[in-house]
Amino acid sequence: MTHWQTTRYRIELDRPRVMGIINVTPDSFSDGGRHASTRSALQHCERLVVEGADILDIGGESSRPGTPPVSLEDERARVLPVLREALLLGVPVSVDTYKPELMREVLDLGADIVNDIWGLRRPGALEAVAAHPACGVCLMHMHGEPQTMQRSPMEGDAVPQVLAFLRAQTRALAARGVERARVVWDPGIGFGKTVGQNFALLARQHVLAADGVPLLAGWSRKSSLGHVTGEPVNERLAASVAAALLAVERGSAVVRVHDVRETVAALKVRAATISVASDSRSAPSP
Repeated sequence: MTHWQTTRYRIELDRPRVMGIINVTPDSFSDGGRHASTRSALQHCERLVVEGADILDIGGESSRPGTPPVSLEDERARVLPVLREALLLGVPVSVDTYKPELMREVLDLGADIVNDIWGLRRPGALEAVAAHPACGVCLMHMHGEPQTMQRSPMEGDAVPQVLAFLRAQTRALAARGVERARVVWDPGIGFGKTVGQNFALLARQHVLAADGVPLLAGWSRKSSLGHVTGEPVNERLAASVAAALLAVERGSAVVRVHDVRETVAALKVRAATISVASDSRSAPSP
């Protein structure tokens, strides 16, 4: 059975896992400012756990296209107070950061997962993760950087390019002693890719899944969904849930979402359907 090894938890991937997003930022693309204070962020963490989140993902810097970078000091001040309390909620906690200094600090505090939009390309990031004996890591593909990625998106077929990058970073981790069971891949929907490339990554997700590394899908409220539906960011619930289900059907082990309750409900319907179908196949013939 496939699993994701993290600092405190061995996350079994026998069913799709839901990662709930907590943006401790004033400028996130979809919920900026709603959970910017420590108190409101912790209340949101608690609510997502009640709604069925299997993992919490705390981020202190927006990756919205064109957003200026946040200083280490500001990101630390946003993330650490929330992390300390979230670690007491009984679920794995991920920290969304690309700064090696913060990676080391959150791992020292007990964070279970490092989720890096840069895919550990920043100097010292590979070493920060490799120095820890068991933390999980989410490697994400991003073309360019948040300030410019949508002005100059990648060219050509995104699928082989994303796969080559994720393989290379996984080898770099292995060379530093990080076991493959600690690694999950995120193709980076929306990060320097065109609408067509994003949907190609979904349609041909099986190409990525064939390597056997668990996949994480992050489609929630993304602009590509708005492009095809015409819906603004705060009205993309239905499209986000649909994309999460399609990603799971195509092999994603984890879905990273804003709307935990609705996604969990949709996955329960899927599971019930699969269970009935399995029972029908195993029932003896009349």
